[in-house]
Amino acid sequence: SERIPHPDSPLSKSDDTLSSRSAELPVDWSIKTRLLFTSSQPFTWADHLKAQEEARGFIQHCRATAISLPHSIQDPKLSTELRCAFQQSLVYWIHPSLPWMHLFPRIGADRKMVGKNSPWSQDETLQQVLMSEWSISFTSLYNLLKTKLCPYFYVCTYQFTVLFRAAGLGGCDVITAVMSPTTRGLREAMKNEGIEFSLPLIKEHGSRKQKAPETSLQTTDRKAEEQAISDEDEEESYSWLEEIGVKDKIKKPDLVSVKLHREKHEVQMDHKPESVVLVKGMNTFRLLNFLINCKSLVASAGPQAGLPPTLLSPTAFRGATMQMLKARTINVKRQVDAGFKDQFSLEITGPIMPHSLHSLTMLLKSAQKGSFSAGLYSHEPTNVFNVRTQEEESVLNKETLHLDLADCGLHLKTLDQLIRSPELGKSSIRLLQVDNYNYSWRA
Repeated sequence: SERIPHPDSPLSKSDDTLSSRSAELPVDWSIKTRLLFTSSQPFTWADHLKAQEEARGFIQHCRATAISLPHSIQDPKLSTELRCAFQQSLVYWIHPSLPWMHLFPRIGADRKMVGKNSPWSQDETLQQVLMSEWSISFTSLYNLLKTKLCPYFYVCTYQFTVLFRAAGLGGCDVITAVMSPTTRGLREAMKNEGIEFSLPLIKEHGSRKQKAPETSLQTTDRKAEEQAISDEDEEESYSWLEEIGVKDKIKKPDLVSVKLHREKHEVQMDHKPESVVLVKGMNTFRLLNFLINCKSLVASAGPQAGLPPTLLSPTAFRGATMQMLKARTINVKRQVDAGFKDQFSLEITGPIMPHSLHSLTMLLKSAQKGSFSAGLYSHEPTNVFNVRTQEEESVLNKETLHLDLADCGLHLKTLDQLIRSPELGKSSIRLLQVDNYNYSWRA
């Protein structure tokens, strides 16, 4: 037996704020870094998989084989089907892959990367080769997404993360990309490249898209018209001061002051969840090209200098490496009134994407007889990916979506969850309780 790490686990907190029980779990688009499942039933079925079971799990993943487990498994340790499905649920795909470096998370990872061997940091030719290969992999992923052969993927840079979703996922009928956190400079650069986007968490901008630049002639005419209206409004607003004889005592704000005030408001939300940007439809292709050519996408100094962003996907893509989430079982003695009681735990670590979280909860419902708890630890900057993509609920036909996304590599039940509109906003699920096969959770 050993002690469970991270004693501040959300499992230790009171459950008085748990949601009401539900047969379904809300979709959570944040990337989890750690899951800690606890149960009164042992997790021995997750230990020491045989070589044959590992191999079958890989093949099931590569062939997108949908495994349907029985409602309750009598002896999970003897269930080869369960053990193979468990292996299948731990697979993910990443580019680049450097075994001596942790390539997720990238935001705030400098301290962990200090001292790691990075031969490309001072070699410009090598940097160009790495970026060229990365661009090919990124384009491959987007093409798979566009043809609905990949459901979603993440681009993790040292400053921000982007979630690309196929049409039909997240309650939206077109491809979407959610980017967070952003800065005013990044948003301006996107506008200059013709990318239209919205700021879903900013009320004054929520319903107004950030438009791409117009032609120089259109811009000149529009600015002249806006300025004329603005000047006219200002004159009207100050005319009443003249009537009461105090106009000369009131300092009229100049245009520079007004502009600086607006810019200050925009800069204040930089690096915060409120700076999240939503891109839709063909603008996601413009975003792809923008990111490939964006000079600030890669750090120019520090431990991450010259290292391309991390691409994470649930399905294979060109240049990707198959990797596994790490799993280990932990058994502890917990003090109760009459003495000590066994508590069994299963810890999963790595970049845990939404499909893996859903697959694992489905597995555990069968293996743990419909009863377990889980503490969920997310990469905080990705919590805001749970923001709604539409102001109004869109009516998407589930059967049509099942047909359209039949080859995206997801289990049908997982697909059902991911096509729903996000409802967690800036939050993510931190605590999960499953009792008699029903979910309750705390965000």
